[in-house]
Amino acid sequence: MSRFPKDFLWGGATAANQCEGAWNVDGRGPALTDVTTGGTVSEPRYITYIDKDGNPGKYSRMGGRLPEGAKYAVLDGYHYPNHEGIDFYHHYKEDIALFAEMGFTTFRMSISWSRLFPNGDEETPNQKGIEFYRDVFKELRKHNIEPLVTIWHFDTPLYLEEHYGGWKNRKLIEFYDRFAETCFREFKGLVKYWLTFNEINNTVMFLNMFGNKASDEMYQSGYQQLHHQFVASAHAVKKAHEIDPENIVGCMICGITFYPGTCDPKDILLNRHTWEQGIYYCGDVQCKGKYPTFANRLWAEHNVKLDITEQDLKDLAEGCVDMYTFSYYMSTVVTTHEIKDMVSGNFSAGARNEYLKYSDWGWATDADGLQYYLEMIYDRYEKPIMVVENGLGAIDKVEEDGSIHDPYRIDYFKVHVDAMAKAIENGVNLIGYTPWGCIDLVSAGTGEMRKRYGFIYVDMDDEGKGTMARSRKDSFYWYQKCIKSNGDDIA
Repeated sequence: MSRFPKDFLWGGATAANQCEGAWNVDGRGPALTDVTTGGTVSEPRYITYIDKDGNPGKYSRMGGRLPEGAKYAVLDGYHYPNHEGIDFYHHYKEDIALFAEMGFTTFRMSISWSRLFPNGDEETPNQKGIEFYRDVFKELRKHNIEPLVTIWHFDTPLYLEEHYGGWKNRKLIEFYDRFAETCFREFKGLVKYWLTFNEINNTVMFLNMFGNKASDEMYQSGYQQLHHQFVASAHAVKKAHEIDPENIVGCMICGITFYPGTCDPKDILLNRHTWEQGIYYCGDVQCKGKYPTFANRLWAEHNVKLDITEQDLKDLAEGCVDMYTFSYYMSTVVTTHEIKDMVSGNFSAGARNEYLKYSDWGWATDADGLQYYLEMIYDRYEKPIMVVENGLGAIDKVEEDGSIHDPYRIDYFKVHVDAMAKAIENGVNLIGYTPWGCIDLVSAGTGEMRKRYGFIYVDMDDEGKGTMARSRKDSFYWYQKCIKSNGDDIA
């Protein structure tokens, strides 16, 4: 008897802004990622602009902000890796054929908001954008692959950022409502699995992840943005069910397992509070339809006064998601004590865990943490769960004969697949698994191509040079075998 359900969904995950390319083709408008430069593990990605006096400038994406009167701009002399991505826009048939060869039964992807609504506030969508995604979904269905579609994956149209202030503005709920409803209507019968917002909890979790002393103003802004996204998500759930009762809509949380650094009661309490702010806050609102009791404490800590209407609370209660999905790459340690050995990498920081190994980008490999997270979350919400991102970013070497040997990636997946099987055995209703970057794509954190996650190699470097040719890594054949055996043969 298999360790996984017979209808378990095996696949992979991507995001439009990291793989699609064609950033200004067929009527697509720009997003914030299109004015974001490449970076490295030690050099941040920058967002570029022209200031009010016409001078070019940039600020770090982690903690910076656009100067008063400045306008986002693409500047000469910088590399913007998301402009081309891996050109999925023109390679999708080839890529989907490779996914089918691996045995995918689902493929997680996102829809670029500005490809459907170039500015974001238009009344009617860009038909060329509609046609592109319809063609992609038809191609997936031709290969018996179920689309799993993220509506918003860090790609608010740039016009909405500049002219409305992004998600700080309640008006964005209205614009998102139109975008989501368009997706549900246009792709009815082609897509039934939807995710409303990718890693929605990042907005607030990142404010204190790096030991930064974020201001009360930043917390006020972060929690207000989240509230607007919660309401928009609830609207989307209701509309999706109204348009097609077959639709299944999930939240998507950046899943990190937090451990206390010591058995000091202060560390135990800090760990609980970290879970509450970073993980449970968003999960509770989207799964339970209401703010948790500890929300008042979180708001009071930073003098947050949210603009919440009675209608908002009604909408949240009526728009609970059908399933819980999350990304999982690593665990981290929190402590009230002095940290003598700090690990810091791409979107991660904390005390080093002496029991774990770390990647070149500072992420701890911790399959037990995945099992722990699955069991904790299912116990809390009792909704079907998908792991929709998981994987190891690493530098791959192409041998002279074109082969790519990545045993480190296979080893990573082996232990995580095993961890999922153990969670299922312990009662977790896990229904799908879509490893991140199943095909190499631009790193969200660093903008690099050399930080590769894929089972499929793409010939493109950090400067945007290469043939875009696709080739199979050893992990491609390992995952093919894993899927064919429904997770039983992972040797």
